[in-house]
Amino acid sequence: MEIQKNIWYVTLLLTMIAGYCDTVTFVAADSIFSAHVTGNFIVFAYQIIKGSDLHAWVKLLTFPVFIFAVIVGGRIALKATNRYTILFWEGLILVLSGIAVYTFGFFEIISQWTTYTVAMTTVFAMGLQNAFGKLYAKETHGPTTMMTGNVTQASLDLGNLLKNGVKDPEILLSFKKQLVTIMGFLVGCFLGAVAGKFFGLGTLILPGTAMIICYIYHRK
Repeated sequence: MEIQKNIWYVTLLLTMIAGYCDTVTFVAADSIFSAHVTGNFIVFAYQIIKGSDLHAWVKLLTFPVFIFAVIVGGRIALKATNRYTILFWEGLILVLSGIAVYTFGFFEIISQWTTYTVAMTTVFAMGLQNAFGKLYAKETHGPTTMMTGNVTQASLDLGNLLKNGVKDPEILLSFKKQLVTIMGFLVGCFLGAVAGKFFGLGTLILPGTAMIICYIYHRK
Protein backbone atom coordinates (compact mmCIF):
# COMPACT_ATOMS: atom_id res chain seq x y z
CA MET A 1 0.00 0.00 0.00
CA GLU A 2 2.85 2.37 0.85
CA ILE A 3 4.47 1.69 -2.51
CA GLN A 4 1.23 2.59 -4.30
CA LYS A 5 1.05 5.88 -2.39
CA ASN A 6 4.63 6.67 -3.37
CA ILE A 7 3.77 6.14 -7.04
CA TRP A 8 0.91 8.64 -6.78
CA TYR A 9 3.16 11.23 -5.11
CA VAL A 10 6.08 10.70 -7.50
CA THR A 11 3.77 10.92 -10.51
CA LEU A 12 2.25 14.16 -9.28
CA LEU A 13 5.67 15.66 -8.48
CA LEU A 14 7.28 14.74 -11.80
CA THR A 15 4.37 15.97 -13.89
CA MET A 16 4.32 19.27 -12.02
CA ILE A 17 8.06 19.70 -12.48
CA ALA A 18 7.86 18.91 -16.19
CA GLY A 19 4.98 21.34 -16.71
CA TYR A 20 6.82 23.97 -14.68
CA CYS A 21 10.12 23.65 -16.56
CA ASP A 22 8.47 23.43 -19.97
CA THR A 23 6.54 26.64 -19.38
CA VAL A 24 9.20 28.64 -17.54
CA THR A 25 11.66 28.18 -20.40
CA PHE A 26 8.97 29.01 -22.95
CA VAL A 27 8.07 32.21 -21.11
CA ALA A 28 11.55 33.33 -20.02
CA ALA A 29 13.85 31.81 -22.65
CA ASP A 30 12.62 32.92 -26.08
CA SER A 31 9.79 30.39 -26.47
CA ILE A 32 11.92 27.26 -25.96
CA PHE A 33 10.15 24.11 -24.84
CA SER A 34 12.34 22.10 -22.45
CA ALA A 35 10.11 19.04 -22.03
CA HIS A 36 8.15 18.89 -25.31
CA VAL A 37 11.25 19.35 -27.45
CA THR A 38 9.43 18.45 -30.66
CA GLY A 39 7.31 21.54 -30.08
CA ASN A 40 10.45 23.56 -30.78
CA PHE A 41 10.26 22.42 -34.40
CA ILE A 42 6.94 24.24 -34.70
CA VAL A 43 8.29 27.39 -33.04
CA PHE A 44 11.38 27.24 -35.25
CA ALA A 45 9.33 26.91 -38.44
CA TYR A 46 7.03 29.75 -37.37
CA GLN A 47 9.91 32.08 -36.53
CA ILE A 48 11.68 31.32 -39.81
CA ILE A 49 8.68 32.23 -41.96
CA LYS A 50 8.22 35.37 -39.86
CA GLY A 51 11.75 36.43 -40.82
CA SER A 52 13.52 35.76 -37.55
CA ASP A 53 17.30 35.98 -37.29
CA LEU A 54 19.93 33.38 -36.42
CA HIS A 55 18.54 32.95 -32.91
CA ALA A 56 15.61 30.95 -34.27
CA TRP A 57 18.01 28.15 -35.15
CA VAL A 58 18.81 27.69 -31.46
CA LYS A 59 15.48 25.87 -31.18
CA LEU A 60 16.92 22.99 -33.19
CA LEU A 61 19.73 22.49 -30.65
CA THR A 62 17.22 21.20 -28.13
CA PHE A 63 16.84 17.97 -30.09
CA PRO A 64 20.48 16.71 -29.92
CA VAL A 65 20.77 17.97 -26.33
CA PHE A 66 17.68 15.98 -25.40
CA ILE A 67 18.96 12.84 -27.15
CA PHE A 68 22.33 13.12 -25.41
CA ALA A 69 20.59 13.51 -22.04
CA VAL A 70 18.54 10.35 -22.57
CA ILE A 71 21.72 8.44 -23.45
CA VAL A 72 23.39 9.76 -20.30
CA GLY A 73 20.34 8.76 -18.29
CA GLY A 74 20.68 5.21 -19.62
CA ARG A 75 24.32 5.15 -18.57
CA ILE A 76 23.47 6.39 -15.10
CA ALA A 77 20.85 3.66 -14.74
CA LEU A 78 23.40 0.98 -15.62
CA LYS A 79 25.77 2.05 -12.87
CA ALA A 80 23.41 3.26 -10.15
CA THR A 81 22.06 1.00 -7.43
CA ASN A 82 19.20 3.41 -6.75
CA ARG A 83 16.90 4.04 -9.72
CA TYR A 84 16.14 7.53 -8.39
CA THR A 85 19.75 8.53 -8.97
CA ILE A 86 18.69 9.84 -12.39
CA LEU A 87 16.28 12.20 -10.66
CA PHE A 88 19.02 13.37 -8.30
CA TRP A 89 21.13 14.49 -11.26
CA GLU A 90 18.13 16.13 -12.83
CA GLY A 91 17.46 18.06 -9.65
CA LEU A 92 21.10 19.07 -9.27
CA ILE A 93 21.23 20.38 -12.85
CA LEU A 94 18.07 22.44 -12.31
CA VAL A 95 19.37 23.89 -9.02
CA LEU A 96 22.72 24.80 -10.57
CA SER A 97 20.96 26.35 -13.56
CA GLY A 98 18.89 28.55 -11.27
CA ILE A 99 21.96 29.54 -9.24
CA ALA A 100 23.81 30.41 -12.45
CA VAL A 101 21.01 32.77 -13.48
CA TYR A 102 21.13 34.62 -10.17
CA THR A 103 24.94 34.69 -10.20
CA PHE A 104 25.14 36.15 -13.69
CA GLY A 105 22.35 38.56 -12.81
CA PHE A 106 24.24 39.75 -9.72
CA PHE A 107 27.25 40.63 -11.88
CA GLU A 108 24.91 42.09 -14.51
CA ILE A 109 26.24 39.87 -17.29
CA ILE A 110 22.99 38.19 -18.27
CA SER A 111 22.86 37.92 -22.05
CA GLN A 112 20.61 36.17 -24.52
CA TRP A 113 23.18 33.43 -24.95
CA THR A 114 23.32 32.93 -21.18
CA THR A 115 19.56 32.48 -21.28
CA TYR A 116 19.87 29.96 -24.10
CA THR A 117 22.53 28.02 -22.19
CA VAL A 118 20.31 27.75 -19.12
CA ALA A 119 17.42 26.69 -21.34
CA MET A 120 19.58 23.91 -22.81
CA THR A 121 20.61 22.65 -19.37
CA THR A 122 16.90 22.52 -18.54
CA VAL A 123 16.29 20.53 -21.72
CA PHE A 124 19.04 18.17 -20.56
CA ALA A 125 17.33 17.78 -17.18
CA MET A 126 14.04 16.97 -18.86
CA GLY A 127 15.84 14.42 -21.02
CA LEU A 128 16.96 12.67 -17.86
CA GLN A 129 13.38 12.65 -16.58
CA ASN A 130 12.20 11.11 -19.84
CA ALA A 131 14.88 8.43 -19.53
CA PHE A 132 13.68 7.70 -15.99
CA GLY A 133 10.12 7.32 -17.24
CA LYS A 134 11.11 4.88 -19.96
CA LEU A 135 13.53 2.83 -17.87
CA TYR A 136 11.34 2.66 -14.76
CA ALA A 137 7.82 2.85 -16.16
CA LYS A 138 6.31 1.24 -13.04
CA GLU A 139 7.53 4.10 -10.84
CA THR A 140 4.86 6.43 -12.25
CA HIS A 141 1.30 6.17 -13.55
CA GLY A 142 2.32 7.18 -17.05
CA PRO A 143 4.59 9.53 -18.99
CA THR A 144 5.32 12.63 -16.92
CA THR A 145 6.63 15.02 -19.55
CA MET A 146 4.35 14.48 -22.56
CA MET A 147 0.62 14.51 -21.97
CA THR A 148 -0.74 13.44 -25.37
CA GLY A 149 -0.68 9.74 -24.51
CA ASN A 150 -2.19 10.37 -21.08
CA VAL A 151 -5.00 12.48 -22.53
CA THR A 152 -5.69 9.75 -25.10
CA GLN A 153 -5.92 7.07 -22.40
CA ALA A 154 -8.07 9.29 -20.21
CA SER A 155 -10.42 9.87 -23.13
CA LEU A 156 -10.73 6.14 -23.78
CA ASP A 157 -11.38 5.50 -20.09
CA LEU A 158 -13.96 8.28 -19.96
CA GLY A 159 -15.75 6.81 -22.95
CA ASN A 160 -15.95 3.44 -21.22
CA LEU A 161 -17.15 5.02 -18.00
CA LEU A 162 -19.88 6.95 -19.80
CA LYS A 163 -21.01 3.77 -21.54
CA ASN A 164 -20.77 1.26 -18.70
CA GLY A 165 -20.72 3.40 -15.56
CA VAL A 166 -18.25 2.71 -12.75
CA LYS A 167 -18.82 -1.05 -12.81
CA ASP A 168 -15.23 -1.78 -13.85
CA PRO A 169 -12.88 -0.67 -11.03
CA GLU A 170 -9.81 -1.07 -13.26
CA ILE A 171 -11.07 1.46 -15.78
CA LEU A 172 -12.02 3.87 -13.00
CA LEU A 173 -8.56 3.52 -11.47
CA SER A 174 -6.91 4.07 -14.85
CA PHE A 175 -8.97 7.22 -15.34
CA LYS A 176 -7.91 8.54 -11.93
CA LYS A 177 -4.26 7.86 -12.75
CA GLN A 178 -4.49 9.83 -15.99
CA LEU A 179 -6.20 12.72 -14.19
CA VAL A 180 -3.29 12.91 -11.74
CA THR A 181 -0.75 13.20 -14.55
CA ILE A 182 -2.78 15.70 -16.56
CA MET A 183 -3.75 17.93 -13.64
CA GLY A 184 -0.25 17.79 -12.19
CA PHE A 185 1.19 18.96 -15.50
CA LEU A 186 -1.42 21.70 -15.80
CA VAL A 187 -0.69 23.04 -12.32
CA GLY A 188 3.03 22.96 -13.09
CA CYS A 189 2.43 24.90 -16.31
CA PHE A 190 0.51 27.60 -14.47
CA LEU A 191 3.17 27.93 -11.77
CA GLY A 192 5.90 28.00 -14.41
CA ALA A 193 4.11 30.72 -16.37
CA VAL A 194 3.80 32.94 -13.29
CA ALA A 195 7.37 32.26 -12.17
CA GLY A 196 8.80 32.79 -15.64
CA LYS A 197 7.00 36.09 -16.15
CA PHE A 198 7.73 37.66 -12.79
CA PHE A 199 10.93 35.97 -11.56
CA GLY A 200 12.66 34.42 -14.58
CA LEU A 201 14.73 31.29 -15.03
CA GLY A 202 16.30 31.55 -11.59
CA THR A 203 13.19 29.87 -10.19
CA LEU A 204 14.47 26.57 -11.63
CA ILE A 205 15.97 26.20 -8.16
CA LEU A 206 12.51 25.31 -6.84
CA PRO A 207 11.76 22.23 -8.99
CA GLY A 208 15.39 21.18 -8.70
CA THR A 209 15.22 21.23 -4.92
CA ALA A 210 11.95 19.27 -4.98
CA MET A 211 13.58 16.63 -7.17
CA ILE A 212 16.57 16.27 -4.86
CA ILE A 213 14.22 15.88 -1.88
CA CYS A 214 12.39 13.17 -3.81
CA TYR A 215 15.69 11.36 -4.34
CA ILE A 216 16.67 11.65 -0.66
CA TYR A 217 13.30 10.22 0.37
CA HIS A 218 13.73 7.21 -1.94
CA ARG A 219 17.43 6.51 -1.45
CA LYS A 220 16.86 4.02 1.36
